[in-house]
Amino acid sequence: MNAKEMIARRVALELENGNVVNLGIGLPTMVANYLPEGVDVTLQSENGFVGLGSLTGDADANLTNAGGQPCGIIPGAAMFDSAMSFMLIRGGHVDVTVLGGLEVDEAGNLANWMVPGKMVPGMGGAMDLVTGAKKVIIAMEHCAKDGSAKILKKCRLPLTGKGVVDLIITELGVFRVTKEGLVLEEIAPRIDVESVTARTEANFIISPDLKLMQNIL
Repeated sequence: MNAKEMIARRVALELENGNVVNLGIGLPTMVANYLPEGVDVTLQSENGFVGLGSLTGDADANLTNAGGQPCGIIPGAAMFDSAMSFMLIRGGHVDVTVLGGLEVDEAGNLANWMVPGKMVPGMGGAMDLVTGAKKVIIAMEHCAKDGSAKILKKCRLPLTGKGVVDLIITELGVFRVTKEGLVLEEIAPRIDVESVTARTEANFIISPDLKLMQNIL
């Protein structure tokens, strides 16, 4: 199992029956493939529909998620325009949003839209999502491609949102953002705390109830 699948599987456990959930582009879209049995959630895609599902069978080029990738759709889904989509988001009707991250820091600040050295069209709906959703989960690989830390003492890139993150899930562990700082609540199998510390710039508290990450084996 690769790192992205591990993360997506663990994120899926955070979703509760009846939740309206927005999945951001990239890794977060994989969460749709690992929803727990018996948990009924409504997946919202910011490009204009509710009822996102995992892709089965042949892809329909006319049906894509917010990242422009082919996706599935469930019976009872509804399509609408961007104005309606963002009314749902800004109106507080999204229970959980799962987003990728470039940087997250000790205060729960998020930077996830401006890639250094690359032309980007803008932050998309991320600023609306982190403000409008009731719970913000960041699903990302623990380190950048060059090996540098992504969980920092303080974000260096332009912020998407200030103090908006509730939970950070990587292939190494699960961190909860609290008033006291980051708390490491779960750790991946065959990984020790020293390894997590070495790859994390931010200070963090080790939960007295630290346990192994769930749903990744």
